[in-house]
Amino acid sequence: MILPVVKYGSPVLRQKGARIEKITPEITQLIADMFETMHENHGVGLAAQQIGRALQLTVIDVTGVTDRPSWAEVDGQRVDIAELMPLVLINPVFKPVGEPVKGNEGCLSFPEIYGEITRPESVDVEALDAKGKPIAFRCGGLLSRAIQHETDHLNGILFIDRMEKEHKEEIKPDLDDLQAKTKAELKKK
Repeated sequence: MILPVVKYGSPVLRQKGARIEKITPEITQLIADMFETMHENHGVGLAAQQIGRALQLTVIDVTGVTDRPSWAEVDGQRVDIAELMPLVLINPVFKPVGEPVKGNEGCLSFPEIYGEITRPESVDVEALDAKGKPIAFRCGGLLSRAIQHETDHLNGILFIDRMEKEHKEEIKPDLDDLQAKTKAELKKK
């Protein structure tokens, strides 16, 4: 089922997600719905907060993105990105291992708003998969950026929080408009 994507201004986007201790049928269905929602909205990642649930759960799929390549290693060996996709990360943690690089980011919760964000080029990731099994890998490129962006969401951090001050000031009118529109819609409910 395609779920509504929460927009900037909704308080849930600032909530740290609760850890998931058990894979229930509800969580399994939520994962399926999140993938369907992400694909419908042409995203490469979606955090539970973005569909109104404050949980440590994100889904990612960078398959088909050719202009921003990704790479991954499992146990020190390169793997085909397609082998990891689609990716479910439950209770993810990452450790930066690469140099900081700038890259353009957008977010489904911020339609038509983009910005250059500096993040480590590569990270080591540990999480549980959709079945609750531990997974660990190193990745870089778009996959690394997507994991960092989505993990930020799980901790109530938004990509605008990582923007350079000057750029954030430039887009402030757009952010204010989006936030006001979202708050007005929330009041109607």
